[in-house]
Amino acid sequence: MSLKFFPGRWAVGAGLLAGLALRPVRAEDSVSWKGQDYREAGGRIAVQAQYARWEQDLGPDLHLKFEGVVDAIAGATPNGQPPATPDGPVPLATVSERRRAWSTELARQFARVAVAAGYAHSRESDYVSRGWSVNTLTDCNQKNTTLLLGVAGTKDDVTVRYLRTVEPKRGLDLIAGVTQLLDPNTSVAFNLGRGRSSGYLADPYRLVEQRTEVFPGLFLPRDYAENRPAARRHWTADGSARRAFPALGGALEADYRYYRDTFGTTAHTLDLAWFQQVGAHLLLRPGVRFHTQGAADFYTVSLTGAGYTPSLRPNPAGPFYSADYRLSALRSYHYGLKAIWTFSAAWQLDAALEQYEMRGRDGVTSPSAYPTATLTTVGLKFTW
Repeated sequence: MSLKFFPGRWAVGAGLLAGLALRPVRAEDSVSWKGQDYREAGGRIAVQAQYARWEQDLGPDLHLKFEGVVDAIAGATPNGQPPATPDGPVPLATVSERRRAWSTELARQFARVAVAAGYAHSRESDYVSRGWSVNTLTDCNQKNTTLLLGVAGTKDDVTVRYLRTVEPKRGLDLIAGVTQLLDPNTSVAFNLGRGRSSGYLADPYRLVEQRTEVFPGLFLPRDYAENRPAARRHWTADGSARRAFPALGGALEADYRYYRDTFGTTAHTLDLAWFQQVGAHLLLRPGVRFHTQGAADFYTVSLTGAGYTPSLRPNPAGPFYSADYRLSALRSYHYGLKAIWTFSAAWQLDAALEQYEMRGRDGVTSPSAYPTATLTTVGLKFTW
């Protein structure tokens, strides 16, 4: 069995929406490259990605950005079946995939309003995603206050091989926010987001096991494809603060994000980062991220004893069930160090080494389902 790496799907519309930085339209004319290696321990998932970006001013008030990515994914990942023994190793399935994606954004600065329109496209052998976005930034209060409004949509097609069909998946996200400059060294921001996804929202390669008693004392396992609701709404609230400390040559950045959806998942994410200038050319950024979430209402490690026989095809009427560990109650830690070396007026080199750890919180899911990974990144940028 070849299990495609569904976590790596590019949510292009949401990515375009979230990726709008609070910056003026005029920016650096530059070209950059970045290479990234993500590697899970124990021979699990490995991802190697190559990114390229080009940014160019097309006039005093118009800016164009283009980004492309190619990545290769290989390794093994849990397929949803429970371990043979309690807390034993979960069964793994082989992963093999290659993804090509690109995005573009055109930004225009008007008197007080900056408008950015974006489009993105991502393609894998069994998943095609197209996304669009429109974002506005409005300056108020002598440019001490900035208002953000944005909308983004996705149109995805999922190839479900066991059904021999191509299933649609659609998404729409809205965001509104405000950034306030408190003093020359301090700013705060608050954003609210709301979104909806509909269509085929399951992972077509994840299984759920049910053991059935065929004779007294004799149980035989049977695997079924998971069944998730055909619609999901989600809400987010994000608050951040940035504070410069000129005497230390550094700055602190803190961000908290709250997430809730109709799957029953509630999540909290905290990001902390320190930016330290070392000499005239080197910037160090140590950072840590903590994430915790509750389980989806329909998460289960097994359907044994459920009292019903699962459907062989997606059933939008329910019942719903999934053994995907990413929907379980869990916590994760992401920490590391990034260095940026500006060795001339035109050239900049950056490198980062990060560690990612995920742990279960429900006491039911086998600990072996959760990954630990090392992430290495190297980048080069030329500005003119």
